[in-house]
Amino acid sequence: KKLPIRVFIGNPPYSAGQSSGNDDNQNLKYTKLDTSIENTYVKHSNAGLSKSAYDSYIRAIRWASDRIDQYGVIGFITNAGWIESNSADGMRKCLKDEFSSIYIFHLRGNQRTSGELSRKEGGKIFGSGSRAPIAISILVKNPEAKEHGKIYFYEVGDYLTREEKLEKISNLKSIESITQQGLWQEITPDKYNDWLNQRDDRFYDYISIGDKKNKSGVTIFENYSNGIVSSRDAWVYNYSKSKLTQNVSNMIDFYNSELERYKNSDDIKNQPKKLSDAEKYVAGFVNNDSSKIAWSRDYRYDICKQDQKNLDSSKIVNSLYRPYSKSNCFLDGQIAMELYQLPKIFPENGIENLIIGTASVGSKGFSVLISNIIQDLHTLESASQCFPMYLYEPKPEAINGFDFSDDSDVVTAPSGKQYTRKEAITDAGLKHFTDFYNDKSITKEDLFYYIYGLLHSEEYKTKYADNLTKALPRIPFVKTIADFRAFEQAGRKLADLHLNYENKELYPVAFAKDISQLQADDFRVIKMKFASKTDKSKIIYNGKITLENIPLEAYDYVVNGKSAIEWVMERQ
Repeated sequence: KKLPIRVFIGNPPYSAGQSSGNDDNQNLKYTKLDTSIENTYVKHSNAGLSKSAYDSYIRAIRWASDRIDQYGVIGFITNAGWIESNSADGMRKCLKDEFSSIYIFHLRGNQRTSGELSRKEGGKIFGSGSRAPIAISILVKNPEAKEHGKIYFYEVGDYLTREEKLEKISNLKSIESITQQGLWQEITPDKYNDWLNQRDDRFYDYISIGDKKNKSGVTIFENYSNGIVSSRDAWVYNYSKSKLTQNVSNMIDFYNSELERYKNSDDIKNQPKKLSDAEKYVAGFVNNDSSKIAWSRDYRYDICKQDQKNLDSSKIVNSLYRPYSKSNCFLDGQIAMELYQLPKIFPENGIENLIIGTASVGSKGFSVLISNIIQDLHTLESASQCFPMYLYEPKPEAINGFDFSDDSDVVTAPSGKQYTRKEAITDAGLKHFTDFYNDKSITKEDLFYYIYGLLHSEEYKTKYADNLTKALPRIPFVKTIADFRAFEQAGRKLADLHLNYENKELYPVAFAKDISQLQADDFRVIKMKFASKTDKSKIIYNGKITLENIPLEAYDYVVNGKSAIEWVMERQ
């Protein structure tokens, strides 16, 4: 440990954490190393979540950086996500500050994308088990260098197979060879510490759709929320209400039986006092059979606190699990892991609302989809944000016989419970637009649909594509009130299609065979597929039904990386 180390070479493991709470296989804690990450990569990051900063390969880079001698080289093959992810902005800043030269040989291969983007990413470097993009990174530390923080980037190219990528490595051979051929792209980071896909600063001149960090800033929406985080989708979602109820009932029964077993065991006497330590202690006690339960930290905390769980079948709601795929959901805070602000948006069944769902951060590009039911966190990519038309609060009880609520804003749910309702768009957000257009006739509902229309604009999505992968949308003015009204009307028409698609006139597709005599069982779906990889005009629904003459233009409408048709085919 005392020797000066000049060179680190490695292929560190990639793991941000265990894949399931049932695994009981959490990443180890490294106090000194994690403190170093906290004081560097996390400290200089503007990302809201820092969990991915403790991924094993990022720990390896920090570990090697802390131990490299005054002069030295680190050569790692790693997940390439850190090069452009929003959460690694602090890491990129620190690497630029700490090293004199950085060379990145990007091999692509990101298979968490889909469609044409996935094909462009090309072959997976480590075969079928690899989904992450891969990069070879050479970090050089030389205090005598004339310039510091120099970043050189080479990207292998589009549509290449694994073998073609490996052949490029063999042919190019070295940093020197790439330099001699003039193939390095020199990168100058922007003020956000972006290296690739740098943002357009004009984007930040526009009003923010919402901002939970800057409480004093003017935003359009007062409140918004992530979608549901269940941590146990297989248990809390189902097309069948009866199967859903049975699944959750079985899981609750098993949880309560494990709680009783723990309470009656000698182990409980030795439970650590600190809750985080107790949770790890309980993890070693409970039965991790994934066919019985989906464990997570919150469930183990509940065991520590000896909290029993109860079934409340009234908590079943209709939800949008994936685009154009509705499902029953058991929406109960004691069953799901996190509901965020959703109880203020959809407090219970039968309460009407609309939400504009967006996914700003992810590998599949910006997506937006309206819904009149609750959304899952992953309805749109990795972190759907839901911007509502209305916000609800339980109606306050009358005090000494006096009811201070405005009856016009009170909504009665089917359960009989009453809620006060207010528009989620702020007065200041509306004023921002009425002042610009000098038109007081613009309502908050108009603005809601204007936003939905604008977020579908191909010009907007293309111009600010790099911003939208890293930040929530910001909403510009259009030139005239007539243009505003055009986007508003477009938003209303799109909303009608996207909400009421099941009730619209059917497109007259043809069938390969007459289906008029088929029985109910003949419509059972096993797995829908296209007639061939190159022909999407025909869909084989099942062995007895084939749809033909599907217009290829229908596939132009893409949300979260797939066309609406392909979402329906996959989910059904």
